[in-house]
Amino acid sequence: MDDPTPHDHPLRPRVVLTFPGQGAQHARMAAGLYGVSKSFTSTMDHAFDAFGPTGRTLREGWLAATPPPAFDDISYAQPLLYSVNCAMGTMLTEAGLRPDVLLGHSVGELAAATLAGVFSFDCGLRYLSEYIGIYRHAPRGGMLAVAASPREIEAHLVPGVVIGAVNAPRQVLLSAAEEALANVEAALRRAGITCARARALQPFHHPVMRDIATAHADSLTRPPLHPPHTTLYSAYTGQELHDETATDWQFWTGQPAEPVLFGPTLEYLLSTGPHLVVEAGPGQSLTALVRRTPAVARGDAAALALLPARASEPDADIEAVRAALKQLATLGRDPLSPDF
Repeated sequence: MDDPTPHDHPLRPRVVLTFPGQGAQHARMAAGLYGVSKSFTSTMDHAFDAFGPTGRTLREGWLAATPPPAFDDISYAQPLLYSVNCAMGTMLTEAGLRPDVLLGHSVGELAAATLAGVFSFDCGLRYLSEYIGIYRHAPRGGMLAVAASPREIEAHLVPGVVIGAVNAPRQVLLSAAEEALANVEAALRRAGITCARARALQPFHHPVMRDIATAHADSLTRPPLHPPHTTLYSAYTGQELHDETATDWQFWTGQPAEPVLFGPTLEYLLSTGPHLVVEAGPGQSLTALVRRTPAVARGDAAALALLPARASEPDADIEAVRAALKQLATLGRDPLSPDF
């Protein structure tokens, strides 16, 4: 594995932990850590217990060699992504890693906020459980990954279709209910624009979600919020999340209706100095985005994924984490002592 350390800088790079969102889920994501890492296992079991009877279904679907048909639905993907992200982040911090910055994508931002101390894991699980109940009322739809810039895509935005995420200069996600999404997909293909369905069955980051949240606002509890104890960047504001925003529940409950600006946020963060961006969640989708940034091309930043791109051999997850921790140790930080 290549040395990921940014070069030509006298300063030690800041370590950024990133957490992926909807679309990154896959069969047995990070399951190789379950039953091996005490911290990871404890966090996952805590989540399954917190979800009550649904927790057993979630665990079975997560560990199955072939995921259930509804695996990409909000009822599976969102709680599993949040739990796996938090479990991996907790495993790293308990091993002695002290990240300088936390940044998440979509539901990954909830995990980043949890690890930054904005709300507890239990509060996050309760909120997510209520969130799932509310957004089941969303129209069936999804998101479409398009290889084009926001400006290039504007001409194709028919009523009902919005840009739900900007992940890179020429990588956007469109969001819409199913009929409108199918129509815009067909039109883009006719125009010769590369596109593919993202793994989502609801129109996340679409204004329709705001209407649903307003109609069911009484269903959401408001647990206490705290200022982040670690620098937390938001892909909704495009910058560091200030205390007054982090402690405003309207900011968190409004996220499903707002576009994710992960690409611009990432580029802004990386412009502030040398960084090593570590993807602490399933897959390597965010790592791929980091590696295409100007900062990496200049040698000002580097990316490191903790896990393989997809489920592989039983020991692949542990081997990948061990290799990543060895590389992190080369940065001169405190020795890392994983629990496996």
